[in-house]
Amino acid sequence: MGLMLGKFVDDFTITVVDVFAMPQSGTTVTVESVDPAYQVKMLELLARTSRKEMVVGWYHSHPGFGCWLSGVDQNTQQSFETLHKRAIAVVVDPIQSVKGKVVLEAFRLVQSGQLMSFSSFNPIRQHTSCIGHQSTATAVAIIHGLGKKYYSLVCEYKITERETESRECWANCMRRVGWMDSDWRVRRTMILRALTHSYR
Repeated sequence: MGLMLGKFVDDFTITVVDVFAMPQSGTTVTVESVDPAYQVKMLELLARTSRKEMVVGWYHSHPGFGCWLSGVDQNTQQSFETLHKRAIAVVVDPIQSVKGKVVLEAFRLVQSGQLMSFSSFNPIRQHTSCIGHQSTATAVAIIHGLGKKYYSLVCEYKITERETESRECWANCMRRVGWMDSDWRVRRTMILRALTHSYR
């Protein structure tokens, strides 16, 4: 969990250039929200370094659970949107991201008084440039209020050449391998075992 630094480019674009992690404590079910004292201290330290970026939102992860906002996440996002109405919440799933595609989504809350209904019959308001970029919502996200309490934003991110080269390694590190192929020690043990049997 942490804060994202960047800028609000125009009415439709937010650029994130850096992040910094925030201390947190939590369980498998819930996580404490951002510590305001730590946040103020970090922003003061950033001001001393002459960073011109501002806080554009916050990020956190749901390892293995997908990207959606829980009730606690929605309360945290509400506090950020109180500070700046265009603040965003980014959720990353590092477990699913290992499969070769970065799994992250950005969200913003639906303001009270606005009527939004995101169903297959009444799609999200689209600009002609967004068609084809929206992903299908998961059942878990819909259960937690996607389309009623918060909505998803289109995300674009850059991957460096080195990250592109490492992508195969990331994807393969979670792949289950046979016990015979898992390690050179196993192969060496099998050779020694075969040698032992040949001396009997």
